[in-house]
Amino acid sequence: MSPVYPFDDAATARAVVDEHGVLVEWNEGARRLLGWSPEEVVGRPAADLLVGGPRTTLPEERRWNGTLTLRHHDGRTVSVWVLVHHRRPEEGGDWLVVTPLDGGGPPRPDDPLTRVGLTQSPCAVAIYDDRLRLHGINAAMAEVIGVPGERLRGLRMSEIGGRPQSEDIERHMHRVLSTGRGHDVRTYVPIGGDSRSNVWLARMSPVTDDEGRVRGVCVAVHDFAEQYRARERLQLVNEASVRIGTTLDVARTAQELADVCVPALADFVSVDLLDPPELGGEGHIGPLRLPLGLRRAAHRSVTPGSPEAVTMPGQLEAFPGSSPQGASLLAGQSIVVSKETGDLEKWLSWDPTRSRRIAQYGIHATMSVPILARGVTLGVAVFTRFRQPGPFTPDDVLLAEEVTARAAVCIDNARRYSRERETALALQHSLLPRTLPRTAAVDAASRYLPARAGVGGDWFDVIPLSGMRVAMVVGDVLGHGLQASASMGRLRTAVRTLADIDLAPDELLTHLDDLVTRMSAEAGGEDHPGEFGATCLYAVYDPVSRRCTLASAGHPSPVLCPPDGRPHRVTLPSGPSLGRGGLPFESAELDLREGTVLSFYTDGLLESRERDADASNRLLCEALADLTGSLDEGCDRVLHTLLPPGGASDDVALLLARTRGLAPSQVATWDIPADPSLVAPIRKQVVERLEAWGLDEAAFPTELVVSELVTNAIRYGIPPIRLRLIHDEAHLICEVSDTSHTAPHLRRAKTWDEGGRGLLLVAQLTRHWGSRHTTEGKTIWAELSLTYEE
Repeated sequence: MSPVYPFDDAATARAVVDEHGVLVEWNEGARRLLGWSPEEVVGRPAADLLVGGPRTTLPEERRWNGTLTLRHHDGRTVSVWVLVHHRRPEEGGDWLVVTPLDGGGPPRPDDPLTRVGLTQSPCAVAIYDDRLRLHGINAAMAEVIGVPGERLRGLRMSEIGGRPQSEDIERHMHRVLSTGRGHDVRTYVPIGGDSRSNVWLARMSPVTDDEGRVRGVCVAVHDFAEQYRARERLQLVNEASVRIGTTLDVARTAQELADVCVPALADFVSVDLLDPPELGGEGHIGPLRLPLGLRRAAHRSVTPGSPEAVTMPGQLEAFPGSSPQGASLLAGQSIVVSKETGDLEKWLSWDPTRSRRIAQYGIHATMSVPILARGVTLGVAVFTRFRQPGPFTPDDVLLAEEVTARAAVCIDNARRYSRERETALALQHSLLPRTLPRTAAVDAASRYLPARAGVGGDWFDVIPLSGMRVAMVVGDVLGHGLQASASMGRLRTAVRTLADIDLAPDELLTHLDDLVTRMSAEAGGEDHPGEFGATCLYAVYDPVSRRCTLASAGHPSPVLCPPDGRPHRVTLPSGPSLGRGGLPFESAELDLREGTVLSFYTDGLLESRERDADASNRLLCEALADLTGSLDEGCDRVLHTLLPPGGASDDVALLLARTRGLAPSQVATWDIPADPSLVAPIRKQVVERLEAWGLDEAAFPTELVVSELVTNAIRYGIPPIRLRLIHDEAHLICEVSDTSHTAPHLRRAKTWDEGGRGLLLVAQLTRHWGSRHTTEGKTIWAELSLTYEE
């Protein structure tokens, strides 16, 4: 509706016709012109008032003017010049029909409105009287409006413009008329009859007579389109810098490119990417081969659901060199086609489906921009217009290339990150244990989850040791990516090597600390120490004594879950993280009942922005409570309880181990006198014990192994000497200990040597053998298998 001011509304004949051609509004001026009252015509077809029959169609132009022959109420005909505005759907979608009634006749010479010298002004100027009705316009304004001034004389601004923005300008004009002070208004709608997007700066000033009274308003308009479009382009580039590349996900980045450009630059934008090489690499450098296989990464439309899209995200389509996509990629530059230039149908003739979409949605312009970054061809972005009326201008092409270039760098970064992350993940999984070994000491289950931001250096391991003991280790290398994964692999290998020589936990961490110090020096140089670091927790559990020895190097303490008690964190001596150099580590010992669960983890499990460390520890203990079922289910419950749905910000390693114990009946011990003549009786006692255990088949090799190890201890060791046999379902362990610290080693005996073949015989009869140092001396051990192939 037009704004209501204290002016004569009957000075203009105004009617509104809806989209069906029915009159829906009829003002007093229309009654004065044709004699019909609103009650007589509203609701009737407007064509009934036309002489000579109705028009076949309503005008399609946004604005139309011309002379119509209309029927008067008294039966005569009236020739009337009318101005018709076809308003947009959001403005009602109807037709506003107006004609002035009191604008005829030449202006009076003494009228102050006439004395304003405007005729030869290069600026578009219009003069409105004190009723805000047009008094006159100069040639520049007539060219802007597109209608001769004498036809418009007597109309109001809202009637000349026919848009809600015109009514807003009229309100500002009323303000100038009321206050007598000038005012500037910037409007972003066309003033003329075309549909081009013009931007105008309207400068309004009062027109006064000789006595200073305000008699009207002078409106001068200046084309502000170039400045406005330049500001829009700069704003779009700035918005692209902020909105594109918020993540390191290729599909998300492509979608951000499409979202930024719709509707600011185009009505539909699609982003199609070349598939990266299967075996990695930098992508497509050099000439491309036809046809081009492009995979839809993202698209966006002003129409909900993007019905214009021919290809859905994730689908692969082949494009020939005759397509805009193929041509722009082969040429390495943008291609613009449009109906205006007549080449749109030719460029899209290769695809009948796309040709039909052009006709269906009224597509009139398309622009294909290659996505290039660091000399690598990544894909193509296609910009399409069907709702925006104008074609793509050279400035639009430059803008699209600038935004696409920024997005290309982000897409390339995302691909490089994805490639490195996949490589790091593959390396990480190859370095971590695929399955945990089955041991007589513990039942174990584990989980590893990479971080959202990238793979880190978390690791875990379960290492069988001699005497049916087991080592459990969990560690965390600082940083993320390939370097962290590779460093983790070096540390895991070092731990397994050090564990193989049966070092105590505190000694093992001391050797590991030396290694990390050297790795730090390699990474940062002597002038920058401390560039590399790690944490580690190492524990050894003995199922015979049911004792666990632990030492930590700056790593979180494990949670202990007794069989019938509440979970709690184990208190360990606080040790420095690895790489500090020269600082001691201390061990702690725990006596564990069978069925106790130890939970080892890395700090990524507890880190959270929503809660503090104490709350995370409480949640962990709650998740581990009543852990009597499967350890795999326990791992899943812990991760589900502590980690957010989207994954953790840091990688997570989790290891659960339930202790087992060997019954006293599975262990036999003898104190051996240092007398070689007593070896035979010892062999007999060993055979008897094996028969009692039901291990008759293992008696012969065990008797030989015991004889050799005991004889060596009597000859070369230092008393006291002790023999111990341990067995479970699959293994039999033979251990001989003495107080000497000299370790035996294999040697090749010469033909005439009387001895030197004992350890060689032991190595041939057993699966494994070795020695370990103890606080009292050393232990020589040998492991025999109790499972035999038939």
